[in-house]
Amino acid sequence: MKITMIHNPDAGDDQQPSGDELLGLIRGAGHTTAYQSSKEADWDKALKEPGDLVAVAGGDGIVGKVAKKLIGKPVPIAVLPLGTANNIAKTLDVLDQPLTQLVDGWVQARRRKFDVGVASGPWGSTCFIEGLGMGLFTTTMHRLDARDNIDLAHASDSEEKLTSVLEILKDRLPSCPAKPLQLTLDGQDLSGEYVLLEAMNIKSIGPNLHLAPDADPGDGLLDIALLANGEQHQLNSYLSDCIAGKPCSPDLRVHRGKHLQIVWEGSVIHIDDDVWPDTGSNFSSPSTVIDVNLNPQSLVFLTPA
Repeated sequence: MKITMIHNPDAGDDQQPSGDELLGLIRGAGHTTAYQSSKEADWDKALKEPGDLVAVAGGDGIVGKVAKKLIGKPVPIAVLPLGTANNIAKTLDVLDQPLTQLVDGWVQARRRKFDVGVASGPWGSTCFIEGLGMGLFTTTMHRLDARDNIDLAHASDSEEKLTSVLEILKDRLPSCPAKPLQLTLDGQDLSGEYVLLEAMNIKSIGPNLHLAPDADPGDGLLDIALLANGEQHQLNSYLSDCIAGKPCSPDLRVHRGKHLQIVWEGSVIHIDDDVWPDTGSNFSSPSTVIDVNLNPQSLVFLTPA
């Protein structure tokens, strides 16, 4: 096959293979490969004529960026998970296989249709691959970004980084305020006071928070995970078990539907890795409706046969 590989050389930790090693692996399997670093300007030009397959070597960030460039196109995407969390790879069941085995299996791999989320709000309309949310995870993510991830500077590998974020979430949970949210899912009123809201297209977000264990990114449905005021102990226990390395489930309320509406009144919101409002944003209306739905089966990913 003719393959275009998009590689984030900064993904994960120092133990990840280099670009040359990845090229050797793919070419050794008999494929013709063009290499493109995601750190170069105009890297996405490599996707104009991608060939038979686009291989993405990196974490959730670059996988999502590449996927958004290929929405509606028939070319499949193969993930080589090299990032810290690799939530998309987890959902696709490609995380626990050696890279050599993944590459060798591309010819026989199954093509899996993948939905794309669409969020419309004061920023206009934007797509997402993983999810949209507000509350505890969003504010923590915003704080880490604002501090240039200085709170994670001590972490030397991916596992330590994930544990550090889990510990930060656990520390912030008791002081994270529950906010009244007006929510409607397919006409059903879900309004209440919530510490966390995540509208998810995949099973997990952030530091492998497995909030929607039954999510299927090809079923045309959003999984809405909610942590209501008074239920903080459930998430606290889950975070403690995750930090300790124990098998666990958050056991949050999860609703499934096609169309979510949120009355937005200025709270920080994340859409995949982006946080809104960003610096310099100036929205004229303090209260507006955010519409969240799915563009069904807009992408094709490879999963093991």
